[in-house]
Amino acid sequence: MQRYLESTPIIDWRDPGVQTLARELAGSGQSPEAVARRCFEWVRDEIKHSRDYQLQAVTCSASEVLRVGSGYCYAKSHLLAALLRANGIPAGLCYQRLSRDDKGAPFCLHGLNAVHLPAHGWYRVDPRGNREGIDAQFTPPVERLAFPIRLTGEADIPGIFAEPLPVVVKALRSSASADALWLQLPDMESGCPTAATESGS
Repeated sequence: MQRYLESTPIIDWRDPGVQTLARELAGSGQSPEAVARRCFEWVRDEIKHSRDYQLQAVTCSASEVLRVGSGYCYAKSHLLAALLRANGIPAGLCYQRLSRDDKGAPFCLHGLNAVHLPAHGWYRVDPRGNREGIDAQFTPPVERLAFPIRLTGEADIPGIFAEPLPVVVKALRSSASADALWLQLPDMESGCPTAATESGS
């Protein structure tokens, strides 16, 4: 479980700005579940999804996302993981493989989170941001994610990852703009060995 609490170059919760926000969201005397809910709702609602708002900055690390105030789903999940870990709550990264246009190929990865709650164990949440047709919520033990798996080729990627997938980091770091990233969103076949090795039991 310790690896889901570590500060890393991407999940950089020791950054002063991330730590300050984490303390503000924790308040005093709240349960881990209450703190997790506040962190989730803050990232979901206060950090703008780049595609939804047509913002061009591409962020990756948690501190970058907080400083810029926007990011793709992957980046938002990095910030949520950092805020949770800063509050001593184990948090990991999860992925879905989804159709980019809801019609079939091309497919891409979608990033979200898993948080370990004392009363429920691992629980997935999706902080990508709500809009018409998307209503992700924090309602443990029931998952309310942004996107259901509906089409052939879509899948939940198995595993809870302590670190972002390299293919995700590469896409974020190599894209000059959010529009450029949209044209090269990372993908991987569901059930591949890379996804299975980081299972977070």
